[in-house]
Order: sequence, then C-alpha cells, then structure tokens
Amino acid sequence: MVDDQPPTSNPDAKKILGFDHKTFLKNLTSKPGVYQMYDKNGAILYVGKAKNLKKRVSSYFRGSGLTTKTVALVSRIHNIEITVAPSEAEALVLEHNLIKAQKPPFNILLRDDKSFPYIYLSDGEDHPRLSLHRGSKKKRGRYFGPFPNVSAVRESLNFLQKVFGVRQCEDSVYRNRTRPCLLYQIERCSGPCVNKISDHDYAADVEQTALFLEGKNDNLHQSLVTLMERASSDLHFEQAAIYRDRITALRQVQAQQVMEAGQRNMDIIACAIAPGASCVHRLYVRQGRVVGSKNYYPKNKLDNSEADILSAFVSHSYLGDSGMDVPPYVVLSHPIPDAQALAEAIELHSHRKIQMTANVRTYRAKWLVMAEQAAKLNLQARLNSAHTLEQRYEALQEALAADETPGRIECFDISHSSGESTVASCVVFDQNGPVKSDYRRFNITDITAGDDYAAMEQALNRRYSRLQKEGKQLPGLLLIDGGKGQLSKARHVMAELGIQEVELIGVAKGTTRKPGFETLIRADGSEMILASDSPALHLIQQVRDEAHRFAITGHKQRRDQKRRTSTLENIPGIGPKRRKELLQFFGGLQEVMRASADDLAKVPSISKKMAEEVYTSLHSE
Repeated sequence: MVDDQPPTSNPDAKKILGFDHKTFLKNLTSKPGVYQMYDKNGAILYVGKAKNLKKRVSSYFRGSGLTTKTVALVSRIHNIEITVAPSEAEALVLEHNLIKAQKPPFNILLRDDKSFPYIYLSDGEDHPRLSLHRGSKKKRGRYFGPFPNVSAVRESLNFLQKVFGVRQCEDSVYRNRTRPCLLYQIERCSGPCVNKISDHDYAADVEQTALFLEGKNDNLHQSLVTLMERASSDLHFEQAAIYRDRITALRQVQAQQVMEAGQRNMDIIACAIAPGASCVHRLYVRQGRVVGSKNYYPKNKLDNSEADILSAFVSHSYLGDSGMDVPPYVVLSHPIPDAQALAEAIELHSHRKIQMTANVRTYRAKWLVMAEQAAKLNLQARLNSAHTLEQRYEALQEALAADETPGRIECFDISHSSGESTVASCVVFDQNGPVKSDYRRFNITDITAGDDYAAMEQALNRRYSRLQKEGKQLPGLLLIDGGKGQLSKARHVMAELGIQEVELIGVAKGTTRKPGFETLIRADGSEMILASDSPALHLIQQVRDEAHRFAITGHKQRRDQKRRTSTLENIPGIGPKRRKELLQFFGGLQEVMRASADDLAKVPSISKKMAEEVYTSLHSE
C-alpha cells in the first residue's frame, strides 16, 4: 500500500502525470486484480493488488492527500497494466509472484530469498541417516524445521550425534566402510555400517531421535525411563547406563530452553521502523519452544507503515517457493488490514490453514514483547553502525556545504504537560553514534508556565556556560527542535556567551507535522528542505527523535514524582503521623481539601490554630 499516509496538499498532481489517467480510469473495472505501473521506458515501477481496481488505482490520481514519495511515483507513470483475478486472495498470490519476478523499485522488497535449512531424516533404508538439508524437499524421508540458520541446524545435529548416535555420514562413505570410523571410537555413532548395532536397536534410536525433533519430549522421556528400567531388570547395566545418560542429556537441554509452553508451531513477527529504515524480527517457535530468530531489513522506499511492511513480509515468506513451512499460527506486532485475504491466499497456495493475530496473551504475549524489543534494538544498532553513520554524516556535510563533517552534534528539546514539570533535554551524537554519557536533562524553573522560548533559553544558558567554564568540548552542530522562535533564543544565548564556532540549525515540523517534511532553518534565517529519503535528513531525524524521547522520559519522571508527593508534606508542623491521621479521619486527600477549618480541628492531634494554618496552606494561591 502506498497511499495510507498523512495528507499533503498536491495541487499540481494533474500536471505531472505522464498519461491520460481520466480515460484510463473511466474504463477501468471494479473487480479484484493486480495493477502494474511502468515508466516511459517500459521499466516496472510498482506492483499492487486491489479488492476494487477502479477505487484503488483512482486513489493515486486524486488532487490532494498524496505523500511526496507517492507523487514522485505517480509523476513517472507512463502506462498501467491490469490483470483481473477471481478473488482478492488470488490477486494477492499473483501480486507476490510478480513482485518476486520483476522486483519493482517502489515495492517493499526482501532480499533474503534463500531457502531455510532443515534437518533431514532419510527413509526406506536399513539404517536411516540424519543430515542438514536446504532446497526442495523431493527426497523420501522426514524434514524437521525450518531452522533460522545453518548454525542452529549444526548445533542440533551435534547434540543428536552425542545422545542418540544415529549416523550422519554420506551414503557413499557408509556403503564402503569395512571397519568402524573415528566417530564410533569416540562414541558419536553406533556403527551400523559394520553391524556394531542390531537393526532393531538402531530403529529404536531413530525413533527416539524423531520424537526429540518433533518436540515430544514427554513421550521420549517416558520411553527412555521404561527402557532403562527394563534393561536394569534384565541385568543389562551398560545399556541401562546409556538410557540414563540420554535422560540426563534430555533434561539438560530442556532446562536450557528459556521459553517453552504448549506444543504449538508458530512464528512471532515484529516490525520496527525509523526514518529511511525498517527491521522485521522473526521468532521461530516449534513444538512450544523458541528454537531461534532472524532479522530482516526490507527496503522501504515509500515510508510504509509497520502494517504494510508486515503484510509484504508475510506474503513473501509464506507465498514463496523458498521451502519455508507455513505454521498454523502467526503472531504479528501490528494488525494488518488484509489479514483475511492473505490467509486465504496462503491456504490457496500451500493448502494449509493459517491464523494471524496481533492480539495475544500469556506466553505468546511474552514472546511478542521479546520480538518487538529485538526488532527495535537491532534497528537501532543498524542505524548506529559505523557504515550507516559515516554515510549519513557525509550526506549532512554535503547538504550543509560544510568544509568538514560535524564531529559532534548536540540537540535540545523541551517537554511539559500544559506547562507542568518542564524539562529540557540535551543529547549528544558523534560519528560513532549516541554519546549517552554526555546526555543531560535540565529541570526548568522560574519561567511562565508553557513558555518554550524561555525554557530553551534557560537550558542553553546552563549548558554552554558550564561547558565554557569547565573548558569542555563544544559541538560542531547544534540542533534546536523548533522553529524560528527557538532558534532566535539559541542565537541570542550563543552571542551572549561569545560562542561563534557552533553552527545552529532549527528543525521545524512541516505543515503535516509528520516525519519527512521537516524544514531546516539556518542561523541567517534561510530555510532548507531535504528530500525525505536523504541520509542527511535521516541523521537529523534520528538525533531529534532521541532528544524528544529523552525529554519526554525526564518530564514524565518529574511529573509523576511531583504527583506522588502529598500536598500535606509542604505544610509546617504536619509530620508523617499527623498526615496519616488527617487522611484516615477524612478518608483521603480530596476530602481533606474540602474540609473547613472547623472540620480539620476535629482531628484529635490538630489544634484549632493548626487547623487554620492547614486550611490556609491548602487553599492559598
């Protein structure tokens, strides 16, 4: 989806179109289907699906309400081709196939198209083999997974080799053995190639391996206990010891499972977005156990929402031919509008039912929180990576036409609730990312409530007069979250302090007050608007958003602390004991506030004179 964005005025939309859209729309069907947008050279721009083609395609050509990036897409359209589908679900399948084949630049694209690894247990042989498998599942046997990566498969195979001893050697090696290999010597294989184990016992080991891979640990544990007791009763103590060791290993691996509940297979998928970047984190839950996770960083050319990215991700993952199994249950961090159609399309494609939800409780809610936190942290790490920051700093230097990149950036923001508990924040970035040890908060006092200009002036004065006094490093670039008024205060403070080497930039919100439409105001009053996909703007947004977060956190802490403090605590002569008696006598602070001086004097420990003082204090200006 590309038009579910904040509205902006677009009076020149009709002038930039490259073909006769009015005639095209007049003859367009209202049936479900897929539309493909092409430029003047015949190159694909965008592929989309629609429940109603006429309504959906018409939305691109309205006179207002389109984002800047959508206008850029529409301005390049030279031709649109339509494919009608029997249903919205089948349109979704077709959309997925076209996106995968054509890779349109304006669609959300996921580059990781490799098949997922599995553990393969062969079948139809006297001595089945365990191995890693990736690709189409054509061979006869059982496939367990998918696993998030090859390392997880190798770790599992290593455990299975130590515990159950099922062979993992290539068939060519197995058929040509005449004596046991080294794995048999170190007790990692039971040696079926040279008949060191009977077919019956080997089949039992294979079955136990399968039970473990299916997550049926309770069944496996009970089976091993029965076998151990039987072997012990038959005086086969060596065999009983083998079963005992397997039980111990099984308990250890169960203890290592941090998250385990139920017996379901499901995927937990969370999305986090930031200016110019996004991260999707997937947790793999198999048989009630979290077996791994994986991060994806889809390209988001149109600043799509989390719901749009998740919809494209689910479509890519479960409608593709990458070998990804479709779990019966998928938990999403954000509800997606086309969930029902997407579920129908997946069932049509894979012949498996799938349930998608963003509303979960108990252990699934805990898993979802894990995935959401991981998505946010991994996205932040990617944004703060040396390569990304270097690109953004270089782009900022170019945008500001500076001789060198600003080595240190500081940003100020103000936060309050209708003037209450005003807090200013200062965050610091250098070319390695946030310098959190240099972050500062300022509790603003002695100003008119709600006066952001005065709050900004006070915070800047306190910050830079102290830096000057202590001889500490000044920033190369100072960002002020606000417009010309706040920037004017910053210029005044810097002039008063004699600081001339710091470049000042005001970051004013655009008319829509949405990310991507900021206006940058320089110290000389000139304004600059960077493209919404500019790495320089993304760096400024990142620093500004961090200052905003830091200010809000400080304001909430100060406000909550103030509200937790009883009004009675500031009255002379009213200590903890009298405070408790007042509250108990009247049943709460509100009733104390309503009480007259005579009513207050009825409290045993409150004299008439003290009652008058309490009443005066509670009702004074």
